[in-house]
Amino acid sequence: MPEKRYYATGKRKTAVARVWIKQGAGEFIINGRKIESYFPVEELKLMVNKPFVLTGTIGKFDVVASIYGGGIPAQAWALGHGIAKALLEFNANLRAILKKQGLITRDPRAKERKKYGKKGARASFQFSKR
Repeated sequence: MPEKRYYATGKRKTAVARVWIKQGAGEFIINGRKIESYFPVEELKLMVNKPFVLTGTIGKFDVVASIYGGGIPAQAWALGHGIAKALLEFNANLRAILKKQGLITRDPRAKERKKYGKKGARASFQFSKR
């Protein structure tokens, strides 16, 4: 019988992370690469591991993820979001811990579109009175 895998999708800005977790030794495979080569900055690895640290399941799950879109920090946030949601699939009792830290909620902030007649989303062209 195959091992039970738990799937979830995490998002941040335009980054989307499709995450599968299964019980294992705590290995991360992200787009076919190890976590050390994909996220070389320590802060990003902490963000990715945060759901495991809070729930006390660090080193108990193997993570396989496919991430696309956005920048590297947004991808790390999306992966953390996906892991938190996948942990809920594994055990719904972890919801209170993860929700308190804001890991289940999708961060709605994204880049605002440029408006016509303006220089950017909100910035206008310089106004000359005369």
